[in-house]
Amino acid sequence: MLYALVALILILGLLVHGAKPSKTLAWILAILTVPVGGILFYWVLGRNRRRKKLSIDKLTLPGEPEPTSASLPVDSLLIQKVVRIAYNHNQLAPSQDNALRLLTDGKSTFEAIFQALEGARDHIHLQYYIFEEGELTQRLLELFKLKITQGVRVRLIYDVIGSLTLSAAYRRKLEKAGVEVFPFLPFRFGRFLESLNHRNHRKIIVVDNRVAFTGGINMSDKYLKGDPVLGNWHDLYLRISGRAAWHLNRIFVEDWYMVSGQDIFDPQWEQARITPAPGKVAIQILHGGPDDDFASLEWVYLAALLNAQHYVYIINPYIIPGPALQKAMVAASRSGIDVRVLLSESSDSRIVGWSVRSYFEGFLKAGIKIYLYPEGFLHSKMVVADDNFAMVGTANLDSRSLEHNFEVNALVYDEAVAQKLKEDFLKEINISRMLAYHEFRDRSWGARLKEGIGRVLSPLL
Repeated sequence: MLYALVALILILGLLVHGAKPSKTLAWILAILTVPVGGILFYWVLGRNRRRKKLSIDKLTLPGEPEPTSASLPVDSLLIQKVVRIAYNHNQLAPSQDNALRLLTDGKSTFEAIFQALEGARDHIHLQYYIFEEGELTQRLLELFKLKITQGVRVRLIYDVIGSLTLSAAYRRKLEKAGVEVFPFLPFRFGRFLESLNHRNHRKIIVVDNRVAFTGGINMSDKYLKGDPVLGNWHDLYLRISGRAAWHLNRIFVEDWYMVSGQDIFDPQWEQARITPAPGKVAIQILHGGPDDDFASLEWVYLAALLNAQHYVYIINPYIIPGPALQKAMVAASRSGIDVRVLLSESSDSRIVGWSVRSYFEGFLKAGIKIYLYPEGFLHSKMVVADDNFAMVGTANLDSRSLEHNFEVNALVYDEAVAQKLKEDFLKEINISRMLAYHEFRDRSWGARLKEGIGRVLSPLL
């Protein structure tokens, strides 16, 4: 009787709140036909978490004036749509006085990071999904000790899932040195499923509100030494100075309040927001997470695909799109837009690789060009379109990043940056293997079975 009552309550909730009839019917059938398991699977995978937002305390900082048509950095429909979506989400307008440096792979990225950290005078803010002990983190520890003796405040947020191997001994060393450290959503009784499913996938460093970094690179030695199985890890990072650096610091301040309950916002930081930087690159920062009303990061991807006039080039290691993104990619290609996708030949997860490949046949049939990168593992998350728009950040093209994780992307409205990213993309596809529809269609039955398994399990990935 208790089981029947729980099942009835869930079914009534599905009927009242279910967004898609086909999905609602599927979950009702699962609850009715799979004893216990149907309810458990629905509880983990089927609930509308966007409607029932993650219940956390949030610090809300003042927004900025709404951008006007005259203030848009580039006059195009694509830019208009993207700017409006991003602003309506977090009230951060594009800032047009930034200096931007593109950083590729680990060596150049960490050289730039340590150079910025060594120049810190007031504060260093870091948050990482993967903060992994090794040569890099040991070097960071020694640098933190020095900067703290110079009066610099150092704050660190790490994700407890991504940084699962981070030892208590290393954390004690950080705390002993004076670093303020907090984990993101540690496991707690009564909130295990909620905390397990929502991770902070952001990678942000901010130094004195003047210089900031973001992108796909985690704090791990594998970006310098490679991986014994996958080889070298390739990724993309941004070094930003200007008002956009302050916008990234705002996100850190809000996340710091979430994990610590401390409001560290300093009104003097506002000076960095209004002080012009030696640059002319227009950048808008967009963050997303399960505590938001709308999946704004997904909407920006949709806006780019549906409003581009010439091309959309995508690099992403985990392309497992939901129905809307999948249709937008196909619709863009079928409308004559040159849609190209670049990802690694190999994957760091066998099941994830199966899931990603399960979409290839439909994409190829629609005219989307798919290239497989052969040299190591390509971990970059990048979109470039129409020679005037680029997006670089932490979000993958899957439901985990777009619905469940806390992510941040930098939207760049600059022709020179877009052209450079386009040129790099074209160079990389020249050394990659292009898939042909007719060849891929004839793959083995076993490969199709693996892809089917991966696709079914994709909501868990």
